[in-house]
Amino acid sequence: MLVDTHTHFYDEWLLPDAEAAIQRAIDAGVGKMIQADVDSTERPRMWEIGLRHPGVLFQMAGLYPGSVTADNWRYELDQVQGITGVVAIGEIGLDYHEGREFEKEQKEVLRLQLELAAQRNLPVNIHLRDAWEDLLTIFKDCRHLNLRGNLHCFSGSYEVYEEANRYGDWSVGIGGVVTFKNSKLATTLERIPLHHILLETDAPYLAPVPHRGERNESSFLPLIAQKVAEVKGLTMEECERITTENAERLFNI
Repeated sequence: MLVDTHTHFYDEWLLPDAEAAIQRAIDAGVGKMIQADVDSTERPRMWEIGLRHPGVLFQMAGLYPGSVTADNWRYELDQVQGITGVVAIGEIGLDYHEGREFEKEQKEVLRLQLELAAQRNLPVNIHLRDAWEDLLTIFKDCRHLNLRGNLHCFSGSYEVYEEANRYGDWSVGIGGVVTFKNSKLATTLERIPLHHILLETDAPYLAPVPHRGERNESSFLPLIAQKVAEVKGLTMEECERITTENAERLFNI
């Protein structure tokens, strides 16, 4: 059995076909899937789908950095703080890809959600784009929280991974990008210890080769696992066992 540690069945691109996509994933050997939270506008759909598949779908709770504005973040954070029954706080983080207008608010929201994770003894799922320096600074400031979690859709260098792990216990989420021809991720992955490797799809985005550019879904996870096995010199069975053990341990599922 494989575990998809980051997916979005409630996304508008995947929602019309969600039930069939869940079954395709199960048929492909993906027995557990974790839905990452975004904000209050999409959360009801996430829970509606998740509750129909207990023991198969698991939910996170968090305010996505791209949803943060100066006007809404306090309300949105109040909603997150009231949610129970989740396996992680996420997806949370920093995202400056579309600009830095709400940089201050994103940093404040991230710090507060890291504190929430520590209070609840939950792992954290980190989304990060174009903000590694600020993220590592916040990790350093929060090292007393003894954080653990995963760096979703990891795209950093081995040195970034190494520095993050000075301030917590951080795994890396490896998705479809590792299969891309010009990606440097496979080279970085060679140096990352097996106990810190998780598999994910980020469906419906970032589909692996040979589906690149198409709608992604959790049933494609074996393609990612096969590439990770190749990079790490493992059999498919070994990769499945190790990454599943890592996911079950981190998320307590």
